[in-house]
Amino acid sequence: MEPITFESPLVDKLNDVLQQLKQTFVGKDDIIDLMGICLAGRENLFLFGPPGTAKSAMVRELARQLDVNTFEYLLTRFTEPNELFGPFDIRKLRDGDLVTNTDGMLPEASLVFLDELLNANSAILNSLLMALNEKIFRRGKETKHLPALIFIGASNHLPEDEALQALFDRFLLRVRCENVDPALLENVLQAGWGLEQKQASGYKGIPEEDLRTLQQLNTTIDLNGIRPEYIMLVEQLRNAGVQISDRRAVKLQRLIAASALLCKRRAAILSDLWVLRYIWDTEEQIEIIAGIVNASVQKAITHPQEHPRAHNSGTPDPEAIFRDVQQLHEQWDDPDTPAATRALIKDRLRSLNSRCEWISNTTQRNYVLQPIDALWKKIMQSA
Repeated sequence: MEPITFESPLVDKLNDVLQQLKQTFVGKDDIIDLMGICLAGRENLFLFGPPGTAKSAMVRELARQLDVNTFEYLLTRFTEPNELFGPFDIRKLRDGDLVTNTDGMLPEASLVFLDELLNANSAILNSLLMALNEKIFRRGKETKHLPALIFIGASNHLPEDEALQALFDRFLLRVRCENVDPALLENVLQAGWGLEQKQASGYKGIPEEDLRTLQQLNTTIDLNGIRPEYIMLVEQLRNAGVQISDRRAVKLQRLIAASALLCKRRAAILSDLWVLRYIWDTEEQIEIIAGIVNASVQKAITHPQEHPRAHNSGTPDPEAIFRDVQQLHEQWDDPDTPAATRALIKDRLRSLNSRCEWISNTTQRNYVLQPIDALWKKIMQSA
């Protein structure tokens, strides 16, 4: 039976916002799609990558496209609770009441961005854990339900101690944010310059109330058709050493439903399980999880309303890399190739060399590395 489709202007609005972001941030489609999934599913997203890879810029532009209160903060080892949640109200403190003044702070925000999240110290850890998981802020006798639609965290490293692992665990999906392929650099520069030139306008983004309605609509998606395969996939991932608690398994259903929702379907299909590629804890797990999830997704019968990310595995294509390297060989061997182009060839080759590290099949990886090594030898000999 074909999943029933529906028309929703709210879904169209969010998809339009995601499309605008993709035009602005070249080569970041996977991250932007996951922002949409987490926003529709009311779950948290973690961005992992070095400085200068547009993590903050993407979140700020998403916030600009939404008509919601936002809170952004760069955490350090010395960040105090008052800096995130607000100070005590001095007027009420004189009367003996410990009441927090949360105006303009995290407890009032619908979109929260915590940069360098894993610098969090023990003083704020417990408050953050409760805010992220239960959407509640508690201090003394105060208990406040948070309006947060989504928390986005970012860091250039992964957690090393157990306390930070608990914080990291509150972000259901994790995605790498890296420098784009040098071949796309011109497009990046053009899009980035366009972003610099954007002027503040009277544009009003998607209202908070609409986003809440969208998140409520997400809970109506029918998951019965894919649940047996989902259970089997969770068991396979657990057997492969991936830590998926029952709590996480339950919450991941929201994101599977969000994939269906953004494709304007009332029921999830097998290919919606693609979101599970992004539940890794370590870099070493990325390829392992992708391979297991892709095997499940490939069982799906092609559907005209599949999510565009479903069959885009995000893993390197050895054949495509091999063709690119062959083209670089031809350019380097051409005596008319100018010095500026030769410099770009080196940059491009470094990028391809780095991508080869993520090819899980050893035979394929070695096959592609051979022409890369050969070209490096040519470059070194001509130096």
